[in-house]
Amino acid sequence: MPATTPTWDPGQYLRHAEHRARPFAELLDRVPVLPGDPARIADLGCGPGNVTVQLAGRWPGAHITGYDNSPQMLAGTGAYAGPTAGGGQLDFAHADLTDWTPTQTYDLIVSNAALQWVPGHLDAFPGWLDALAPGGTFAFQVPNNIDAPLHALMRELAASARWQDRLAGVLRREDSVHAPLVYLDRLARLGCEVDVWETTYLQLLGGEDAVLDWSKGTGMRPVLTALADDPEAADAFTAEYRDLLRTAYPAAPYGTVLPFRRLFAVARKAA
Repeated sequence: MPATTPTWDPGQYLRHAEHRARPFAELLDRVPVLPGDPARIADLGCGPGNVTVQLAGRWPGAHITGYDNSPQMLAGTGAYAGPTAGGGQLDFAHADLTDWTPTQTYDLIVSNAALQWVPGHLDAFPGWLDALAPGGTFAFQVPNNIDAPLHALMRELAASARWQDRLAGVLRREDSVHAPLVYLDRLARLGCEVDVWETTYLQLLGGEDAVLDWSKGTGMRPVLTALADDPEAADAFTAEYRDLLRTAYPAAPYGTVLPFRRLFAVARKAA
């Protein structure tokens, strides 16, 4: 686990909700027909629940449970919980994906931009696949841009003389997401029919210091959590990081472009 478990800010996270939700919709488009009717679905790392509701749109009668380990994120999910328009059920529960063990059978286990926060997540795949019904699917997407300036500049700053004592080991490691072939190989060896691909989104962000605003909702959370007891230090780090981002991602008259690569995998268990 990272030295600092991030404290999440749902409001900040949702400031870029459209960009964050789009990959999940595109992941679901590639999920094949599920074996159960109604289907039983688990959403791992559901966050504030705003994308979990997409599952009810695709499988109206399904019983869907969103799992997350952040009390802050789960606090807002009550707005979505309850019976769905298609006759299904949507609920949410606390769970830590580092040790989550399914206690029932699912037709679909899905995860949106969460596994990068789970060290050793490859080792969890056999147990999760065992919990799938025959013909069920495990599908996930993760950011695959840990080498981008967005993250590299933050790591370099955190390792600098001024910050290394406060922030050593706080940020995600460069191996927090594996190469696409690693996921394909692992899932195929577990007997799945596998589809793995990558997409780079040229995200057009609006507003002043838009890339910093994006990072405050996700990548910067460990730093902001580690410095939460020292607002002056948090402000100082943020200002230094902001200046680096302004150079790496210059604003244009129409907004700021943030290239963002994501990795997708859909693994169907043998029927």
